[in-house]
Parts: sequence; C-alpha cells; structure tokens
Amino acid sequence: MTRIVLAYSGSLDSSVAIPWLADRHHAQIIAVTIDLGQGKDVLEEIRDRALATGALRAHVVDARDLYLRDHILRGLRAGMLWHGGASMARALSMPVVAEKLVEIARIEQAPAVAHADARGQAAPIDRILRATGRQLEVEAPAGEWAMTREQQVDYAAQRGVTLPADMIGGVAVRAAGPPPQEPAYVDIAFERGVPVGINGVVMPLGDLIASLEILAGAHGVSLAALGVLHVAHGALRQAVLAPPAEAFSAQVAEQYVHVLKEGAWFTPLRHALDAYVDSIEQEVAGKARLRLFQGDCTVDGTQRAMKRVALSMAKNA
Repeated sequence: MTRIVLAYSGSLDSSVAIPWLADRHHAQIIAVTIDLGQGKDVLEEIRDRALATGALRAHVVDARDLYLRDHILRGLRAGMLWHGGASMARALSMPVVAEKLVEIARIEQAPAVAHADARGQAAPIDRILRATGRQLEVEAPAGEWAMTREQQVDYAAQRGVTLPADMIGGVAVRAAGPPPQEPAYVDIAFERGVPVGINGVVMPLGDLIASLEILAGAHGVSLAALGVLHVAHGALRQAVLAPPAEAFSAQVAEQYVHVLKEGAWFTPLRHALDAYVDSIEQEVAGKARLRLFQGDCTVDGTQRAMKRVALSMAKNA
C-alpha cells in the first residue's frame, strides 16, 4: 500500500478525508497536526480522533515558535495581521502546515500529501504544497467528493468516523463573563516593529500574546490578541513614518495578502517585500496606549522611543 500524509486539523472535512483517501487510493494515512498553540488537551483529543478514525500514525508537530517568529510577527510588521476586517492568523499558518507536511512525508517515505481544504487545487495550501514538495503528489479530497455537510456526517456515521469535539461536546471552552464596567489601559512597547512588552514588563512574544488574549477576552474585545497588536502597531507606525512611507507600506501589506492567497509565500517576491518591511520597521519604536472597554479597542495615544526623538532633534538642529 502507498502512504499519504494528511494535514489533519480534526475538522469534519479532515476526519472524513482519512477513510475516503484510504479507500480511493488503497493507502495508509499518516495524520499530521501542527501545534500552533491550540493547547495540550485539544491536541491530544485531535490525535486520538485521527487514530480512532483509521490513521496508521498521528504526528503532532510543535511549530509554535516558528509560527510566531516567522509568520505572525512577519504579518504584524507588514501591517496585514488583520485584513479586511478579519484575522489573517489562519492564512499565515498555511505555509507552516505545508512546510511541516512535506518534512513528514519525506521522513515517512510517502509519495503523496493531502489537505482537506474544500477549495481543492485553488486553495493556498495546495499551491504552496505543489511549490515546496515538487516530487510529491498532492491530493485534495474535499475538492473532489462533492458532499454537503449533512452527507459528510452520514458518511462519517457509516465509516465509524469520530466527529469533531464541537459537534459532540468534546473539549469545553469556558465562556467569558460580563466585561468590567471600567476600561483597561494597555501600553504595548515596540522595538523595530516587534512587540517586546506590556505595561513596562518585557516578555517573549508568546507570553505577550497570551497576556493580551486574557485582557482582550476579559473586556469582550472581538479583535482578540492579534487584532489588538495590529491596532497598536498600526498606530505607532503611523505616528513614526512620513505619510508617503505609510501609504506605500499599506500597498506592501496588500501585496503580502496577495502572495499568501496565491500560495507564493516561498518565492523571491515575498523576500523582496520582507526587505522593504525590515528596512522601514527600524523606525517603529516606542509605545502605543490602547483603551479596552465594552468590546472596543481604541488608541489612546502613542509615544516614540526617546532615542529616536533625540536623533530627530539633532538632525533638525
């Protein structure tokens, strides 16, 4: 039997894909779940479900640092972490998933990889997989089977597929309580466009995001941590950069989104965009003060880094 390495998120689509691929290709399915910070309980539940559904093996690959450092942080500094009114976190995870999927396929000596994006070959992850794993076959079952959600549930019942936790009351998520009646003011410090601390406390990016997630959740801010960071970074960048540079940076953000959606993340074009962002973000240093209250996140003020203000005064003297 051949082997197919499947990007497995635990969703209904990816769960149905295990028996569907096994039957259609007479294959052994290796499930790969990428740890992007979902939490131990969630990842264990997903891994167990993959094995119960028929996967030969189920790998959980820790990519949290890679995801934050090379993708979330890059998206933040590029100004596209929040785009068109929605988070780009999931889209930014696709290059990570594709990269790790190809690595596991080589370790498993599998000739094919698969994903469960319903857009099939038009999905960004499909395009990235074809670009990074040139010697691998890429399967996109959800783009082929033409099943409605109800038909997928029926298929899952017939094949003994364990349904996702949110459909069967699995891993519980605690509901947030009512937001406080007083606003919270949060100072986020940046160095070269990188968030380095909250309210005077320096902390690693992962801890910083986790702290912001708690604060945003407590005050009912739907933007969540990444949206809050996007607002803070954008406000400071606007205060620091000249209007022409800020306008061009907005165009660069649009190009990043285009590159990501077209599956061209690992290309010279993205590296050229990176070079511009790395250069312009050298000046983005200081603090942004945000006000979190009753679900809203607003900018209360910005403060440029003192050393950069001093340099500017010296140049003008």
